[in-house]
Amino acid sequence: TEQKGIDLIMYALDGLMALGVCFVVLGSGEKRYEDFFRYAAAKYPGKVSFSGNYDENLSHRIYAGSDIYLMPSKFEPCGISQMIAMRYGTLPVVRETGGLRDTVTPYNEYTGEGTGFSFANYNADEMLNTLRIAVEVFNNNKPAFRKLVKNAMNEDFSFDASAKMYVDLYNKALNKF
Repeated sequence: TEQKGIDLIMYALDGLMALGVCFVVLGSGEKRYEDFFRYAAAKYPGKVSFSGNYDENLSHRIYAGSDIYLMPSKFEPCGISQMIAMRYGTLPVVRETGGLRDTVTPYNEYTGEGTGFSFANYNADEMLNTLRIAVEVFNNNKPAFRKLVKNAMNEDFSFDASAKMYVDLYNKALNKF
């Protein structure tokens, strides 16, 4: 759907392929987007793969076999895919919106902190530049990339962690009165 930022990918496809990546898309949706991904797979055989039939087992194999997960959503109230990706050690590249901003800490090249990569504006060039940085770190700074993977896999999105944050916030509020 439009929410998922596919129009950014459509605009940036040739630049994305120029990064030397393979791009895998799984799932069904609006016909115009499915048609685009079929076109992309035909234009870049062996580099772009599209399956319009969602398959739960295959989705987990894709998460596990990927290095980078692109999620350039126009808006995303929560989002779970980026959290699943991190659990598998696949670093998300996300647009800083809603739950994506809340769950993905952007890579800081100076401190090594982060759990993925992010861009602020809903802009294909900014998305592509962020992907370029992610691919650069993957290709040329393996220690930093491995640290990011470890950071991502250590994230705790459990209900226990959320409940503790709410209890801490509640106690903090009580102490102010």
